Amino acid sequence: MTDMETTTGDGLQRHLLLFVLSFLFWLLLTTSFDPQELITGLLVSGVVAVVTASRLEVLSGIRWAPAALPAMARFLGVFTVALLRANLDMARRVLSPSLPIQPALVEVKTGLRSDLGKLLLANSITLTPGTLSIDIVDDRLLVHWIDSSPGSDLESATREIVSRFETHLRGFLR
Repeated sequence: MTDMETTTGDGLQRHLLLFVLSFLFWLLLTTSFDPQELITGLLVSGVVAVVTASRLEVLSGIRWAPAALPAMARFLGVFTVALLRANLDMARRVLSPSLPIQPALVEVKTGLRSDLGKLLLANSITLTPGTLSIDIVDDRLLVHWIDSSPGSDLESATREIVSRFETHLRGFLR
């Protein structure tokens, strides 16, 4: 198979995938199976797929396998629990008279290779109160952490901040 055929095949898959996802999203938003709604949804989804699919390289970071859906569900569960714990911890810190914080910038390492994986990891960290992703360079993220122990090293910061999310992100991202 030539490079052109491979590229064309990948492009067709990307267009088809975007078309199907757009149409499913349309159905979710309209919650109607009226023929006019279905036809309009098909047309809009087709236009969206043709116009934007070539610009959505980010979809190449997703693993399209049967095990991906359970991995996504596990990630969402872990993220939700981490979010609740972090919110409770921040509320405790704010309400505490001594305001126990030790803010610091720490560097953490990720094993995720795709841009989408790094983006989701950085956003997961940022959405969790008490941490803020500042920069991503290669396989490292710079994170502002509200409760770092003095002299936090790369391994312990990575274990504390990244590992709980990254383990589950690897199930459906590259």
